Amino acid sequence: MAAREVVVRCTDIHKKFGRLEVLKGIDLELHRGEVIVIFGRSGSGKSTLLRCVNFLEDPTAGTIEAAGMTLRGGHRTSRQRAQIRQLRLKVGMVFQQFNLFPHMTVLQNLMVAPSLVKGTDKTELRQRCLDLLDQVGLADKADEHPIRLSGGQQQRVAIARALAMQPEVMLFDEPTSALDPELTGEVLSVMKSLATDLHMPMMVVTHEMGFAREVSDRMAFFHEGKILEQGSPEDIFQHTQHPETRAFLDAVL
Repeated sequence: MAAREVVVRCTDIHKKFGRLEVLKGIDLELHRGEVIVIFGRSGSGKSTLLRCVNFLEDPTAGTIEAAGMTLRGGHRTSRQRAQIRQLRLKVGMVFQQFNLFPHMTVLQNLMVAPSLVKGTDKTELRQRCLDLLDQVGLADKADEHPIRLSGGQQQRVAIARALAMQPEVMLFDEPTSALDPELTGEVLSVMKSLATDLHMPMMVVTHEMGFAREVSDRMAFFHEGKILEQGSPEDIFQHTQHPETRAFLDAVL
């Protein structure tokens, strides 16, 4: 059986904030059609890694390969800054907070970036964005403003907005942590459909272990800036190798 294509490769990623070293040599690959769940305690470096993959944070050292580009941590030339802009067009990201434009309708929130950045035809773009809203179960909310939506609905709009850029990879940084428990399920349902129906490669930082067990292909446990353990959900839940991993799972399950 042929090996799956690598769509993101992180090699020896380090990240320092002053004297604090948050990432201490991360090696991680994401393959086409794969879902990786990254989990661990607060401050272990999970979100920082995602921000490095999208170059919202510049790695102190190491190499990121994504969307056909290879970028290293360190000083940026004008050419490298242009590469980062291109990478962000192909690597979508959904954050804890929804960050929707409150003065725009839901549909306008989806259309603004592709229209400005890609110059997509407005008629074609409008239909594509309406289709995305239908996909996330919000076809009837196109003309509403975000303030009139629940937190779960706003996060689903944020997912649709990221998809409107037609990314090759999606990154999710604790997308349900700002939601009430009863709203979490609707967001996780959309993410499941991305994985199972569209086979979208995804890196997901989350504490939702039910989602991890059901949807992920691989899980990576972060501990003090390193990947302490990784494997299939069965490996992690049933054959845990490290007491730190077991203690974390016992606390959240």
